[in-house]
Amino acid sequence: MIKQCCIGAAVLALSAVSVAGEPEGAHDGAEWQIWAYSSAAPDPLGANATVLGLDGSVLREGSNGWTCMVGNPRPAPEGGWESAHAAMPVCTDDVGMQWMTRFMAGEAPELERDTFMWMLHGDVGEDNTTAGVLNKADAKDPSQWIESGPHLMLLPKDPSSLDGMSADFNTGAPYVMFPGTSGAHVMIPTAGYYMYQDPQ
Repeated sequence: MIKQCCIGAAVLALSAVSVAGEPEGAHDGAEWQIWAYSSAAPDPLGANATVLGLDGSVLREGSNGWTCMVGNPRPAPEGGWESAHAAMPVCTDDVGMQWMTRFMAGEAPELERDTFMWMLHGDVGEDNTTAGVLNKADAKDPSQWIESGPHLMLLPKDPSSLDGMSADFNTGAPYVMFPGTSGAHVMIPTAGYYMYQDPQ
């Protein structure tokens, strides 16, 4: 089942992505935040999603049951994130929001089904083996640090279903992040995934 989901997700991830040009103005303002966070998913998904601001308030009501918001767990700088990449925005559905709420609180996610999360602006770096490591210098093994470009994530109802899947992020193939933990999920690279870090 997981293999079928991964194949389907990989096909979906290859679909064309339309991202409007970055607006001018303050990065803690509604216009920039709506652009940055909603463009973490392909159109029309992101264009019709609810968007949450830095303080968790609703900047735009959506119509499709998906939500886009900041994904970076680090404190936002005064004036907002310097770029969409730095904000690490995510777009997901209600089940993905449940996963994120529990995961960010250090709790084991409990899901009713598998779900997906888009991050087309990538992230500023993760220890692929251990959640919550915010700097490469703190990684147990620096070779396991990956700063991702655009990708789609498969969040499984049963993380143990990913046991035995490769955690190698250098091949361009889907791989598991945080293997063997309750937060294990599949990372599915899309075009430009290695724009911030070359594969080894």
